[in-house]
Amino acid sequence: MDLIDDPGDGLNAPEFSVSDLSGAIKRLIEGEFSHVRIKGEVGRVSRPRSGHVYLDLKDDRAVIAGVMWKGVAARLQTQPEEGMEVVATGRLTTFPGQSKYQIVIEDIKPAGMGALMALLEKRKAQLQAEGLFDLSRKRPLPYLPDVIGVVTSPSGAVIRDILHRLRDRFPRKVMIWPVAVQGAKCAPEVARAIAGFNAMTRGGAMPRPDLLIVARGGGSVEDLWGFNEEVVARAAAASDIPLISAVGHETDTTLIDYVSDKRAPTPTAAAELAVPVRHELMAWLESAGARMTGALSTGLQRRDQRLRDLGRALPRPDALVEGPRQRLDVLGDRLGPALISGVQRRKVRLADAAGSLRPGVLTRQLRNERQRLEGVSARLGPALGRAALTKRTQFEGRAARLNPRKLAQDARLADQRLQALVVRLQSTGARQIERLNQRLEAMDRLRETLSYKATLARGYAVVRGGGEIVTTKAAAEASSGLEIEFADGRLRLGGAKATRKAGSKPPEQGSLF
Repeated sequence: MDLIDDPGDGLNAPEFSVSDLSGAIKRLIEGEFSHVRIKGEVGRVSRPRSGHVYLDLKDDRAVIAGVMWKGVAARLQTQPEEGMEVVATGRLTTFPGQSKYQIVIEDIKPAGMGALMALLEKRKAQLQAEGLFDLSRKRPLPYLPDVIGVVTSPSGAVIRDILHRLRDRFPRKVMIWPVAVQGAKCAPEVARAIAGFNAMTRGGAMPRPDLLIVARGGGSVEDLWGFNEEVVARAAAASDIPLISAVGHETDTTLIDYVSDKRAPTPTAAAELAVPVRHELMAWLESAGARMTGALSTGLQRRDQRLRDLGRALPRPDALVEGPRQRLDVLGDRLGPALISGVQRRKVRLADAAGSLRPGVLTRQLRNERQRLEGVSARLGPALGRAALTKRTQFEGRAARLNPRKLAQDARLADQRLQALVVRLQSTGARQIERLNQRLEAMDRLRETLSYKATLARGYAVVRGGGEIVTTKAAAEASSGLEIEFADGRLRLGGAKATRKAGSKPPEQGSLF
């Protein structure tokens, strides 16, 4: 298409609007470069809330902008990261809003094995710096777990090898969580399986495993790449249940091997690490039982011999009771005369006491006591009269001071003071209540200002998963269900309707989440 018809001074050239010219350039570039493959290094990477991915592809001399729409980015097995060498497939187009051209990426892959290894080393260094590889974090495996959870593909040979090996060594209950072991679904499904096993409650209807095995057969680096994803490594590190990683063959190493509590070279070896050999345990128990029986028999014989030795050193029973028997006979002979002597002494003391109790002595004592009582009675009457006179005089003096008119005057003064105090108390209480109302209104305004509800009213939203606030894409993918809170209610992912407050209007603008 010729935009300028007259190559002369341009006075006869047609005039184009900015939009027309931008559209012509867009059609020209999209027509010439409808499908291209570009190899370069990933520069700046941006992931807004919309889910789209914006990045730069560059080499030593040029930079081209790229964009991946949300659906394409979700299907990628390997997410692009800054500094990664990739091959991007897509179509060139323009963005008239900023007068620039860009590539709309439909697929992006690492540029060979070197790029994958560089990305793996970068993730490994990041996780190691966070302390996820520390030996202090690794827990010992349970010696004989009751329930073993296996995260693997239910249709592969791996699960058959594990079950066969467990059956040969020591049969245990096995729970299988089926997952994809390669491809784009591998990493999120494995992470959800580990988190799902940990979310089970102990003693519930579905028993919680005591040990986890994450297993997969051998394969290429691309086949095993799902176990190198950061979301899988972090899920394994966050597991409260001890975890054995058995991914690939003995020479294959993935990120989950570094964060797991134990690495097995093969899935069969993982089963051997999980349980001991039952026949060996039975033989050991029989040997331990025999040793215990022998030790008990030897101990009993040794104590029996010791008891016999101590018994020979003790005197005969007859010799032990001969002395006490003789003392008993002597004391028995002395008991009769002692009782007779005691009775005689007590008879003498009784006769002496009875001789001093004569009737004349008792009569004199009664006469003396009666005279003393009559003297006390003669003094008691005048004393009571004087006490009553004194009390009567005090009562009359106090009654004279109780003037009814004076009491009425005092009552009026007291009532006036009471009314004044009531008025002051009412005014003071009213002022205090007014100040408290003002403070309450100010605090309520501050609460409204600081509340996240005001932020929701401006068009934002809060995303929750499993009762917790979700702030990252990885957490949202790992959650079994999402709940989105708007200013007018909440919306559950999967078709649930939002609960809207009565009388509230729908928000005028949406929020990206």
